[in-house]
Amino acid sequence: MKILTGKQIREADRYTIEHEPVGSQELMERASEVIAQWICNHIGQETPLFFFIGKGNNGGDGLAVARMLYHAGYSCYVYLIYGKELLSAECRFNLERLPEGVCRQEGGIVQELDIPGDAVVIDAILGTGVTGPLKDPVLSVVEMINFLPNRVVSIDLPSGLGTEFGNDGRLTVMAETTLTLEFPKLAMLMPEAGEACGRIEVLAIDLDARYMDAAPSPYYYVTEEVVRAQLLSRPKFGHKGTFGHVLLVCGSEGMMGAGILAAAAALRSGCGLVTLHLPIAERMAVQVSSPSALLSLDPGTCFSVLPRDLTRYASIGIGCGMGQAEETVAAFETLLRTYSRPVVLDADALNILASNPRLREYVPEESILTPHPGELRRLVGEWDDEEQKLELVKKLAADLRSVVVVKGAHSMICSPEGVCWFNSSGCAGLAKGGSGDVLAGLLAGLLARGYDSMAAAVVGVYIHGLAGEKCAAYYGEESMNSGDLPDFLAEAFMDIR
Repeated sequence: MKILTGKQIREADRYTIEHEPVGSQELMERASEVIAQWICNHIGQETPLFFFIGKGNNGGDGLAVARMLYHAGYSCYVYLIYGKELLSAECRFNLERLPEGVCRQEGGIVQELDIPGDAVVIDAILGTGVTGPLKDPVLSVVEMINFLPNRVVSIDLPSGLGTEFGNDGRLTVMAETTLTLEFPKLAMLMPEAGEACGRIEVLAIDLDARYMDAAPSPYYYVTEEVVRAQLLSRPKFGHKGTFGHVLLVCGSEGMMGAGILAAAAALRSGCGLVTLHLPIAERMAVQVSSPSALLSLDPGTCFSVLPRDLTRYASIGIGCGMGQAEETVAAFETLLRTYSRPVVLDADALNILASNPRLREYVPEESILTPHPGELRRLVGEWDDEEQKLELVKKLAADLRSVVVVKGAHSMICSPEGVCWFNSSGCAGLAKGGSGDVLAGLLAGLLARGYDSMAAAVVGVYIHGLAGEKCAAYYGEESMNSGDLPDFLAEAFMDIR
């Protein structure tokens, strides 16, 4: 799913109106019907709905939704921030169509509004045309909404939020749910402002596909349909050699949990064979926890010598719990100089790479790097804002001719060409130690299975997030842990297929 800028969104609306053809009111009605249907499906009729209405098309959407839901049996209350004379033509048109039974108030002292505690607040104040900080009267209204204990649903995006960058420190509505139209907006997917959106629901309103296909954008959104289209088939007469052999160089004395998690995930990836290279003294824990994994034994307490015959392996995952001992750094350099197929670099492999920039030239092309924000800073330096961060990630991916996965709430997958995919699956329960080890093992397994690096990253990150959702549904976000994740990978794969 392509992500467009605010300017492109407005152009897509105009193009749809001109080429479908459809009137602007009809397009607004189409969007409002989809929003109203979602509310009908998720909020009971006994719940009062309180609409805050701006003067533009976002307000027009809100008024149309209020009309539709009133006719569907909901109690709807409308607060108009601006007088009728200031409303856009579309917004004024929908105000005039509002049934008499919809309670309404125009302007006035917003703090004196009597909003029932069980009401759901519908934010229809500002849309994609926001520029600059909020000013009164909108400023006071947004502050009051954020003070309320009520659930808040924002239409298209939380009022005050810019569609792309520059949202750091900006006051916006803090929504529980955002019903975004056609595709998410870039700002929703980044830490700078994404928290304001709550849960993101993407509602299709059928903007003209010709414009959407032709519009240039380096940003995309990973959906279930995208992942399903990239899944490899499993030939009936395949065998363990057909499906690839992955080597995991993970773990060290006292840090074998990371290797065990990576191996468990690789064993769920669909690849044919998994070998874990580990210190000889740590072998028993792996043999007990993952008897399906083969072992390559290192005589030291950390990664110090290369496994025999690296040509046997279709991919390598390296770094989880590996440590940064002097002999490990030397062995890591030798591995990079020796092995030419794509590798997955995580944790200590990334830290070694950051501390020894000369090693970057030896990273095989089409590898996958999986930094969390701290590791990313060590690799690329500090950034002032999310826009600069994106540019630094694109440069890293281009310089290494590799894929960079920046882990987070909407993990970003950046190709060497600078195309960025934002993940749609996952939950806050994944923010625990070991989740990244599971992801690294899964990605290395998918590379061995036969996926190219970009497909492996897109599929693996989504499946990992979906497994997290399933894990949270079973254990809860607070109590789930990374050791639970590998088993839920199987359910995630089955769901997608």
